[in-house]
Amino acid sequence: MEPDNPQTEGTAAESSRVLQWDQLAESVLSPLGYDVLEASLKGGKSRVLLVRIERKDEVPVSVSDLERANRALGARLDQLEALLPEHYLLQVESPGADRPLYTARHFERFVGLKVRVRSPEGNFTGRVGPVRGDAVEFLLEKDETRTLKLGTFKAHLAEWPDKPR
Repeated sequence: MEPDNPQTEGTAAESSRVLQWDQLAESVLSPLGYDVLEASLKGGKSRVLLVRIERKDEVPVSVSDLERANRALGARLDQLEALLPEHYLLQVESPGADRPLYTARHFERFVGLKVRVRSPEGNFTGRVGPVRGDAVEFLLEKDETRTLKLGTFKAHLAEWPDKPR
Protein backbone atom coordinates (compact mmCIF):
# COMPACT_ATOMS: atom_id res chain seq x y z
CA MET A 1 0.00 0.00 0.00
CA GLU A 2 1.37 3.39 -0.92
CA PRO A 3 1.57 6.03 1.80
CA ASP A 4 -0.67 9.06 1.49
CA ASN A 5 0.85 11.87 -0.55
CA PRO A 6 -0.44 14.97 1.18
CA GLN A 7 -0.74 18.40 -0.32
CA THR A 8 1.10 21.21 1.31
CA GLU A 9 -1.22 23.50 3.22
CA GLY A 10 -1.10 27.25 3.46
CA THR A 11 -0.80 29.74 0.65
CA ALA A 12 -2.63 29.35 -2.66
CA ALA A 13 0.69 28.64 -4.38
CA GLU A 14 1.46 25.92 -1.86
CA SER A 15 -1.98 24.33 -2.06
CA SER A 16 -1.90 24.19 -5.84
CA ARG A 17 1.31 22.13 -5.71
CA VAL A 18 1.02 18.45 -4.74
CA LEU A 19 4.31 17.19 -3.38
CA GLN A 20 5.22 13.53 -3.36
CA TRP A 21 7.13 13.55 -0.08
CA ASP A 22 7.42 9.76 0.04
CA GLN A 23 8.93 9.62 -3.46
CA LEU A 24 11.37 12.43 -2.70
CA ALA A 25 12.48 10.80 0.56
CA GLU A 26 12.71 7.37 -1.09
CA SER A 27 14.91 8.73 -3.90
CA VAL A 28 17.40 10.04 -1.31
CA LEU A 29 17.24 7.29 1.30
CA SER A 30 16.84 4.10 -0.75
CA PRO A 31 20.44 4.20 -2.05
CA LEU A 32 21.56 4.45 1.59
CA GLY A 33 19.74 1.20 2.48
CA TYR A 34 16.49 2.59 3.89
CA ASP A 35 12.85 2.12 2.96
CA VAL A 36 10.48 5.03 3.55
CA LEU A 37 7.32 3.86 5.29
CA GLU A 38 5.67 7.27 5.22
CA ALA A 39 6.52 10.88 4.60
CA SER A 40 4.22 13.86 5.06
CA LEU A 41 4.23 17.56 5.79
CA LYS A 42 2.07 18.16 8.87
CA GLY A 43 0.95 21.09 10.92
CA GLY A 44 -0.26 24.62 10.42
CA LYS A 45 1.98 27.37 11.66
CA SER A 46 4.75 25.02 12.84
CA ARG A 47 5.34 22.64 9.95
CA VAL A 48 6.94 19.24 10.46
CA LEU A 49 8.15 17.10 7.59
CA LEU A 50 7.81 13.65 9.18
CA VAL A 51 9.66 10.75 7.56
CA ARG A 52 9.47 7.20 9.00
CA ILE A 53 12.11 4.76 7.82
CA GLU A 54 13.21 1.19 8.22
CA ARG A 55 16.37 -0.55 7.12
CA LYS A 56 16.19 -2.67 3.97
CA ASP A 57 18.12 -5.42 5.78
CA GLU A 58 15.35 -5.45 8.46
CA VAL A 59 17.81 -4.75 11.28
CA PRO A 60 16.28 -2.36 13.84
CA VAL A 61 16.86 1.33 13.05
CA SER A 62 19.56 2.88 15.26
CA VAL A 63 20.16 6.47 16.31
CA SER A 64 23.09 6.63 13.88
CA ASP A 65 20.73 5.47 11.08
CA LEU A 66 18.35 8.30 11.95
CA GLU A 67 21.19 10.83 12.00
CA ARG A 68 22.53 9.59 8.65
CA ALA A 69 19.09 9.69 7.01
CA ASN A 70 18.35 13.12 8.48
CA ARG A 71 21.62 14.58 7.16
CA ALA A 72 21.14 13.13 3.66
CA LEU A 73 17.50 14.17 3.38
CA GLY A 74 18.19 17.59 4.91
CA ALA A 75 20.93 18.25 2.34
CA ARG A 76 18.54 17.38 -0.51
CA LEU A 77 15.74 19.51 0.94
CA ASP A 78 18.13 22.46 1.22
CA GLN A 79 18.46 22.27 -2.57
CA LEU A 80 14.66 22.35 -2.91
CA GLU A 81 13.92 25.10 -0.40
CA ALA A 82 11.46 26.83 -2.76
CA LEU A 83 9.11 23.83 -2.39
CA LEU A 84 9.00 24.04 1.40
CA PRO A 85 7.50 26.54 3.80
CA GLU A 86 9.92 29.15 5.11
CA HIS A 87 10.15 27.43 8.50
CA TYR A 88 9.80 23.69 8.99
CA LEU A 89 11.28 20.91 11.10
CA LEU A 90 12.58 17.72 9.49
CA GLN A 91 11.81 14.77 11.73
CA VAL A 92 13.18 11.36 10.71
CA GLU A 93 12.13 8.48 12.96
CA SER A 94 11.88 4.73 13.15
CA PRO A 95 8.41 3.22 12.75
CA GLY A 96 7.89 2.70 16.48
CA ALA A 97 5.00 0.92 18.12
CA ASP A 98 2.38 2.36 15.76
CA ARG A 99 4.21 0.91 12.76
CA PRO A 100 2.34 1.06 9.45
CA LEU A 101 2.26 -2.10 7.34
CA TYR A 102 2.05 -1.79 3.55
CA THR A 103 3.69 -4.66 1.71
CA ALA A 104 3.30 -8.44 1.75
CA ARG A 105 6.76 -8.64 3.36
CA HIS A 106 5.66 -6.32 6.19
CA PHE A 107 2.76 -8.64 6.99
CA GLU A 108 4.92 -11.76 6.67
CA ARG A 109 7.34 -10.31 9.24
CA PHE A 110 4.55 -9.71 11.75
CA VAL A 111 2.43 -12.87 11.37
CA GLY A 112 0.69 -13.63 14.66
CA LEU A 113 0.75 -10.05 16.00
CA LYS A 114 -2.30 -7.86 16.49
CA VAL A 115 -2.95 -5.08 14.00
CA ARG A 116 -5.54 -2.31 13.70
CA VAL A 117 -7.10 -2.32 10.23
CA ARG A 118 -9.17 0.35 8.47
CA SER A 119 -10.94 -0.88 5.37
CA PRO A 120 -14.01 0.00 3.29
CA GLU A 121 -15.68 -3.10 4.80
CA GLY A 122 -15.17 -1.72 8.32
CA ASN A 123 -12.48 -1.27 10.95
CA PHE A 124 -11.25 -4.12 13.13
CA THR A 125 -8.39 -5.45 15.24
CA GLY A 126 -7.07 -8.91 14.50
CA ARG A 127 -3.96 -11.03 14.25
CA VAL A 128 -1.99 -11.21 11.03
CA GLY A 129 -2.48 -14.62 9.45
CA PRO A 130 -1.11 -16.16 6.28
CA VAL A 131 -0.08 -13.94 3.37
CA ARG A 132 -0.87 -15.37 -0.04
CA GLY A 133 0.33 -13.26 -2.93
CA ASP A 134 -1.35 -9.88 -2.54
CA ALA A 135 -3.92 -11.08 0.01
CA VAL A 136 -3.56 -10.98 3.79
CA GLU A 137 -5.69 -13.10 6.10
CA PHE A 138 -6.60 -11.66 9.50
CA LEU A 139 -7.67 -13.84 12.42
CA LEU A 140 -10.47 -12.23 14.42
CA GLU A 141 -12.23 -13.32 17.59
CA LYS A 142 -14.49 -16.40 17.60
CA ASP A 143 -12.46 -18.13 14.88
CA GLU A 144 -13.59 -15.59 12.29
CA THR A 145 -11.19 -14.66 9.48
CA ARG A 146 -11.13 -11.80 7.02
CA THR A 147 -9.00 -11.69 3.88
CA LEU A 148 -8.15 -8.36 2.29
CA LYS A 149 -6.19 -7.45 -0.80
CA LEU A 150 -3.10 -5.26 -0.30
CA GLY A 151 -3.75 -1.67 -1.31
CA THR A 152 -7.41 -1.75 -0.24
CA PHE A 153 -6.86 -1.12 3.47
CA LYS A 154 -4.56 0.53 6.02
CA ALA A 155 -2.97 -1.37 8.89
CA HIS A 156 -0.81 -0.48 11.90
CA LEU A 157 0.67 -2.75 14.56
CA ALA A 158 -1.43 -2.89 17.71
CA GLU A 159 1.27 -4.74 19.64
CA TRP A 160 5.05 -4.88 19.37
CA PRO A 161 7.00 -8.15 19.09
CA ASP A 162 9.22 -9.33 21.97
CA LYS A 163 12.20 -9.46 19.61
CA PRO A 164 12.86 -7.42 16.46
CA ARG A 165 11.50 -8.99 13.29
